[in-house]
Amino acid sequence: MFVEPAETQIHALSVARTAQLDAALNIIAADPGAVKAHATASALRDYQHEGIRVMFYATALGSILIVTYVEVD
Repeated sequence: MFVEPAETQIHALSVARTAQLDAALNIIAADPGAVKAHATASALRDYQHEGIRVMFYATALGSILIVTYVEVD
């Protein structure tokens, strides 16, 4: 699930960038707990890899990810 700012960011991506983001989201979904906590908000996770940044919250069981920010260089 994407919150409004992240949804807007996604719609601005090219097809190639969207594919990169999809790959990153699959990695995150496989083990959201392995993603480091954000520096200022411990419940917020901050995934960064090869020009992609995704900040998200995971539900208590980790089965639902709420994406709050997306950046693809």
